[in-house]
Amino acid sequence: MPENSLQELYVEQLRDLYDAENQLVKALPKMAKAAQADALRKGFEQHLEQTKGHVDRLEQIFSAMGESPKGRKCAGMKGLVEEGEQVIKEQSDGAALDSGLIASAQRVEHYEIAGYGTVRTFAELLGDVEAVNFLQQTLDEEKETDEKLTALAKQINAQAMNGSNSGMEEEDAESMRRGKRSAKAKSARA
Repeated sequence: MPENSLQELYVEQLRDLYDAENQLVKALPKMAKAAQADALRKGFEQHLEQTKGHVDRLEQIFSAMGESPKGRKCAGMKGLVEEGEQVIKEQSDGAALDSGLIASAQRVEHYEIAGYGTVRTFAELLGDVEAVNFLQQTLDEEKETDEKLTALAKQINAQAMNGSNSGMEEEDAESMRRGKRSAKAKSARA
């Protein structure tokens, strides 16, 4: 193996992450728009701003190396984004949709955690201390986002399981149930 093979692999993996993050910059507004729960919508909006920061950090790493960040397409992220878009198309409004969005977002976070953990280790081995710090910061933020999604999932998944996936308030749903019972009672008397 050539001596610089790890360096070349490191650059290619960084390019892959750079493309992945840019795909997310485009996908997160769609996820935020589709989210029914305010907390989830705000979480996606906050992560969008954080993701823009991830792109900036990667650009700083490339600049310090004298390399271009462009040139690699992240097929993995493309597939994950497409799966998220499919959830939006297939799920109804409400908690079930939000549960699907969270599941898609957590797949993305786990993919990014794996990628950033790998390149951070490469940067350590190659002695790039500044990049290690940038990559660790991003890795920590990705883990934090995953933890926030897990916390949201506990509440939203319970709502979806209880059938609160219509997007209506509980009082509206109860009112409709009473109305149906009343209509059945009237038709039984007739």
